[in-house]
Amino acid sequence: MAAATTGPQRAAAVPSRALAVRQFRFWLTDYRRTWRGSIYSSLLNPVLFLGAMGLGLGKLVDQHGTASLGGVRYLVFLAPGLLAATGMQTGVGESTYPVFASVKWTKTYQAASATPLRPADVFHGHVLFTTMRLTMNCAIFIAVASILGAVRSGWIVAALPVAVLTGLAFATPIEAWSVTRTKDTSFAVIYRFIMIPLFLFSGIFFPVTQLPAAIRPLAYLTPLWHGAALCRALSLGAATWGGALVHVGYLALWAAAGLIAGHRTYPRRLYV
Repeated sequence: MAAATTGPQRAAAVPSRALAVRQFRFWLTDYRRTWRGSIYSSLLNPVLFLGAMGLGLGKLVDQHGTASLGGVRYLVFLAPGLLAATGMQTGVGESTYPVFASVKWTKTYQAASATPLRPADVFHGHVLFTTMRLTMNCAIFIAVASILGAVRSGWIVAALPVAVLTGLAFATPIEAWSVTRTKDTSFAVIYRFIMIPLFLFSGIFFPVTQLPAAIRPLAYLTPLWHGAALCRALSLGAATWGGALVHVGYLALWAAAGLIAGHRTYPRRLYV
């Protein structure tokens, strides 16, 4: 009679990619129950921001000249920056409370770790789901921006994976950190003192060159600036291969660092 196969042995017999997909399917099943609540914000946010800031405030900006914006209307300047910001906001949102809740409140991560899934599979499964949410939200934003006349080049299609990568540059490091939290109070620091300042001072609403020279290098170090700069260059049809490689490489470095950190923090939290 063949010996019974243990959980770890079954996990070893199944490719890690397949196990991560199983965890992704869990998130997908859960999202089927809640997607209606998120789809409204995914659609309304670009409409409200582009309408109020791009069309409303943009008229006042355009009346005073657009030389500092590269000679384009403010709406055209603003839209690709907000696209990158959408990636950041979605990535941060998916990597904070959903992760914390899975460990602390609903205990779904502990339940998953009691199956053949390994902590890395649980981590990868949620990263896959976050990537899906990033793709959905950023694609909706591009569609709305196109309808409002905020796109000048067909290269905006290439800005979609850039915005997704921008979101992952935030999502993977924060998720690796969120799984270690025992209280959710520290998330306020992420939202108030990291996400909001980056949103305001990373070249979304005005060129970074308008910042004081002393703090300008800090903006250049942020993943959001790299995402916004490349999305804007693609939207205007002005991207270069050299610049694109620098921006993509920097964003990929942040995302990879988060994956490496998650491979350390997830086992420490789930293997107790």
